[in-house]
Amino acid sequence: MIASGGSFPRSRGSSFAQILMKNLPATPGLTQSYESQSTLPIPKGPRKDVLHQQVKSYAAKPKVSPKTLVDRYMQGDLHAVSLLHQLAQILQFHLEIKETVTTGNVPGLYFAFCVVIDGVEYKTGMGLTKKDARLKAAEFALQELLPSLESLKSFLPEASGVPPPLPVKEEHSMFDIQPCRAICERKKSVNLQIPNAVRDQLTKLLNSHPEFSACAGTTAAFIIQTSSGCDVVALGTGNYNTKENASSRGRILHDSHAVVTARRSLMRFLYRHLLMFFSKTADLTQKSIFHQNGSSGLLSLKSGITLHLYVNQLPKGAAQIPSKLRLRPLSILAWQVNSDISLHLSVEGKVFSVFASTFDHSASKLVSMSTTDKITQWQVLGYQGALLSHFIEPIYLSQQQGDSGCSDIRGMEISVNQRAEGITSQLPLFYCMMRPHITLVPSVAANSPESGQLTYSMNWSEGDSSVEVVDGLEGKTIEGSPFKSGSALASRLCKAAMLHRFKLVAKEAQREDLLATSSCREAKRMAKPYQEAKNILRAYLLQQGFGSWLVKLSLSENFA
Repeated sequence: MIASGGSFPRSRGSSFAQILMKNLPATPGLTQSYESQSTLPIPKGPRKDVLHQQVKSYAAKPKVSPKTLVDRYMQGDLHAVSLLHQLAQILQFHLEIKETVTTGNVPGLYFAFCVVIDGVEYKTGMGLTKKDARLKAAEFALQELLPSLESLKSFLPEASGVPPPLPVKEEHSMFDIQPCRAICERKKSVNLQIPNAVRDQLTKLLNSHPEFSACAGTTAAFIIQTSSGCDVVALGTGNYNTKENASSRGRILHDSHAVVTARRSLMRFLYRHLLMFFSKTADLTQKSIFHQNGSSGLLSLKSGITLHLYVNQLPKGAAQIPSKLRLRPLSILAWQVNSDISLHLSVEGKVFSVFASTFDHSASKLVSMSTTDKITQWQVLGYQGALLSHFIEPIYLSQQQGDSGCSDIRGMEISVNQRAEGITSQLPLFYCMMRPHITLVPSVAANSPESGQLTYSMNWSEGDSSVEVVDGLEGKTIEGSPFKSGSALASRLCKAAMLHRFKLVAKEAQREDLLATSSCREAKRMAKPYQEAKNILRAYLLQQGFGSWLVKLSLSENFA
């Protein structure tokens, strides 16, 4: 929504214009550069003092030693791109990871990236997604950087002196048409497996409860991919957030938009597998998706497991950039651009830009950030949330899919993949800005809910015997829901239910420090790296001109 009567600083508009320019069709022969930012500039204006304190708090953070970072990389606890960014910050060398064009590249099949360190270019990495290509380029650079850079020799692991070479495919295979076609066919196969798995699961659930078939108008699902195929592990539908006041007991479901309910269902799935891992039964531990990774004390997903997200509609917020921005970006006034790709607030299913003067904060009972903004946050902080961060490393998406009805995904690319670009070097260990590959696939569910069930939201996760149906405006389970947790009609996705699962896992993991917490808020605050990453992200978005992140009412999390 476009703001009226507001004041928009010139610097914020120019920042957005640059993002739009970056998304124009590429000019042949030009490269696109991604630079590591070692410092955050302090903006001018009334927010300077507040932001200065935020920047100062993490700028003064003691640096991790290069030897520790390299050791973690050698153990598989840190990926190559994150290692390069953090080494660039500590050792003060200039780092670029730029998209480029390689002679012989097959158009439409591969992305190509090259690492440039202090003006020296390293071998180009290629992949079917930008993330894969960037990671490959970083790995190639590290093969040469670790043994050859003089400043790094002193802290390489003494046992080996030089890290073992990373596996590299034969060069000719990247440009051979036959292997390219085979890889492309496998990629297409996976892209079809995901919507097919969602369709099958949704059909199975609705066949058992056809009276709620209209709930599938806006559907989101999380899919786990392994060597054996793709399985839906969490599913959610819905299009509203509650009109009620924040619950002091944590038993009101504040946000029932499809992606949010699917993500909270995913968290239930993760809690279930943590209980399996910490059980005293070897068979259950083996079946868990988690394993102990390195010396961090945290668990991570087993090798070969990747997470995908399917949505059948563009999430509300900046992802729904109007087509005029795509067609004539240079003709749009800066203040219009601000409103379209800024952070957004969701109120009873309606969305407002944080810069919109037409939105009256005082008239609203409960406000939340838009679904698009939440996805932007999860791609930096992970989808596990603060409580689960006590046990597991951040979990990120590998791929995000939308059905063919989402014909213009450019807004999704900008809001999810670019608004937080450049933040990785500022984040604590294990956290980074992950860019999911966004693609379109065949439609799974119709998007025309009946008026009688317009506000209803449905949720399910693997292991549930039936679906739960919640009235999004009320924030509670409906009387006719196939699953009801009790007479109070509190949803199994509410904060109180999540805290209960957290305490169960803390007990199984023998974490007395977590069991001793007096409230949900205290337990979340104890997840220090997660909170640090969250503060850095919100300060970064504000500094880049996207607006201020809504601060939750303390009342909503001060329950035991």
